[in-house]
Amino acid sequence: MDASSPLPDITALYIQEIGALLFGMVFLFLYRQSRVIYFGLWAIAWGLRLLAAFFGFELLRTAHSGWLAPYATFEFAFAIVLIAAARAGFASGIKDWRTVLRLISILPIFVALVWAFGLYSRVEAYYASHALVLSFVYFYNFFTLRRSAGVGARVFRFSLAVLAAVFLEHAVLVWYLYNTGGAPAWARYLHHETYYDFALHCVLAFAAMAMWSESQIDRIGELRAELDHLRREGEQGPDLDRLTGLLNQAALARRVEDSEDFEGVAAVCDMDNFKDVNDRYGHLAGDEILRNIGHLLHASIRHEDEAFRWGGDEFVILFHNQRAEVARTRMSGIEARLREFRVRGYGALPISFSWGTADGRGRALRETLDEADRNMYALKRTRARAPGPLREQPPER
Repeated sequence: MDASSPLPDITALYIQEIGALLFGMVFLFLYRQSRVIYFGLWAIAWGLRLLAAFFGFELLRTAHSGWLAPYATFEFAFAIVLIAAARAGFASGIKDWRTVLRLISILPIFVALVWAFGLYSRVEAYYASHALVLSFVYFYNFFTLRRSAGVGARVFRFSLAVLAAVFLEHAVLVWYLYNTGGAPAWARYLHHETYYDFALHCVLAFAAMAMWSESQIDRIGELRAELDHLRREGEQGPDLDRLTGLLNQAALARRVEDSEDFEGVAAVCDMDNFKDVNDRYGHLAGDEILRNIGHLLHASIRHEDEAFRWGGDEFVILFHNQRAEVARTRMSGIEARLREFRVRGYGALPISFSWGTADGRGRALRETLDEADRNMYALKRTRARAPGPLREQPPER
């Protein structure tokens, strides 16, 4: 069979048209559910491919180069939209339309060149260049799509890579067969979307659905964690210290009386020479310091951790299911930030902050707190005996 004027294959047309319609509906559904522009652009692209398949079929049926211009128009538009999708990523909109607009602006020139190319050259040269363009587009989507740990996202990216390789193989094969002459009869199917192209696009579409489902599951998990955090805060409302916003002494007392062992690290801490600060700057400044320390402690722990005002200028932090070295690093960070402490109306006011930790694994919380308290006072006594800069004093006004 002379592959330069292949017979039309109605079955291949149905595969292309039904496939384009199916994939377009899948991505349109994903866009309507997620409002992610990436899925919306893929839906538009498959709508363009639906039209391109019709003109491509007429081109094969009539072997008239006049059908090449509309066919190339919609195929190139398909490529433009997929490039736009790659640049948009999983955002709610496209930040930079300039690349897309530049590509659209050269579309008429491209179509004119393709039409002229079709008049003076064989159509197979166009098919080879078209497959090469699609290979580039799929590779571009593969490389720009952000990496995700989800199975659906990995399958989606893998499908893009395989499709890119398949279209590259199409381009090389078509170019070779029609330049060496004597192309076999099966080569005419390279003008259509082949069955394994259709299968790969099915995998791509359903991987996109899996990727969307995984993102929804992740979002539900995040919302559940936020709701759980808000619920705990609501339940703890009566147990909050009004000044610092931390849990109060009564809440700590109930926590200590709990019969279950505490799994984690307890930290006890307080300010050095806080009475001197109150005497020098007044109780309003002291309250401001305690309030800001409460905010700092709350911002320095995870949702599952607990921070208490034990009384006066003394605080307790319970790091649940945490290693002792990590808890000590957190406390060192808090102490470092307090050295740069500033009070409104007074400027820089470095705070000396003593603390001690104890690992509570396999022990009651009361025993863990007692050990942490002893470690804190041991550090306080060491600092009180140390001369020079190790002994922090409030600055003069």
